[in-house]
Amino acid sequence: MKVLLLKDPKEGLSEPDPYVQEFTTHGLQATLIPVLSFEFISLQELTKKLSHPEVYGGLIFTSPRAGEAVTLCLSEKAFREEWNNNFLKDKWNEKSVYVVGKSTANLVKEIGLVTQGEDSGNAEKLAEHICNKESSNSLPLLFPCGALKREILPRCLRERGIPLESLTVYKTSQHPCFQQALDDYFSEQGIPDVITFFSPSGVKFCLNTIKKLAGDLFDTIKFAAIGPTTADAMATEGLTVSCTSKKPTAQDLAASIRKVL
Repeated sequence: MKVLLLKDPKEGLSEPDPYVQEFTTHGLQATLIPVLSFEFISLQELTKKLSHPEVYGGLIFTSPRAGEAVTLCLSEKAFREEWNNNFLKDKWNEKSVYVVGKSTANLVKEIGLVTQGEDSGNAEKLAEHICNKESSNSLPLLFPCGALKREILPRCLRERGIPLESLTVYKTSQHPCFQQALDDYFSEQGIPDVITFFSPSGVKFCLNTIKKLAGDLFDTIKFAAIGPTTADAMATEGLTVSCTSKKPTAQDLAASIRKVL
C-alpha cells in the first residue's frame, strides 16, 4: 500500500524520517514530498518584542515555523547572549508558553522554553485551554504567526476579551521542487492509495496539481488529514476525508490510515 505524505522530511536525522519509520511498521510504503516553502520576515521586530517579556502575559506558537523564527532571532550573537545571560529566557518561562502539537513543542523547547498545551492538537482546542487560564485583565499574549494563519484562535480569544498581539513572522508559498517531485512520483510509482495533507496551505497549493496528474483515477485515492483544521480545509475543497489523525503524530496518523485501508 502506497501512502504519499505531503510534508518536509525531518531534518537533522541520520535515521529515516519518523513518519516513514512508523508507516513501515504498519506495512505501508510512505513517500515524503515537501509542499511548502517559507520566507521569514519581521525578525528584527520579533527580537525587540522578545526582549521585553514584562510587556506580555506569555507566548503562543501554533506552527513549527514560528518556533524557527525565534531560533533565527537567536542566531544573532548579541540577542542570544541577552536571552541566555540576562535571564530573558527565564523571564519568559515565568509566563505561559502555549503550543499546538509535539513538533512545535519540541522546537520551542530547544530554545529553552517550557511549554504547555501541546496535546491540544489544534488551534481551537488550544484556544479553549488558553481561555481557561487567562482573563481580560491579563497582559497581551505574543503570537508569532504566518501570513496565512487561520482566525480560529484569535477569534476565540477576542470573543473572551483576552488580549492578543499577533506578529506575522513568515510567508508561505509552494515549494520550488514540488511540481517536479510530484510529477516524478506519479510517473515512477503510479497512483498512491492514500494522500495525506498536513496543513490547509498544503491543500491550497497542490490539490489542483494532484487532480491533473491522477486524472480519471483521482476518485480511487483516499485522503487523510493530520488534524481537524486540515480536514476542514480539505472538505471545503470538496474532498472526502477518509480519516483524520486523532493527534498530529506519526503513530496516530499511521494507525488511522491503516484502519481505512
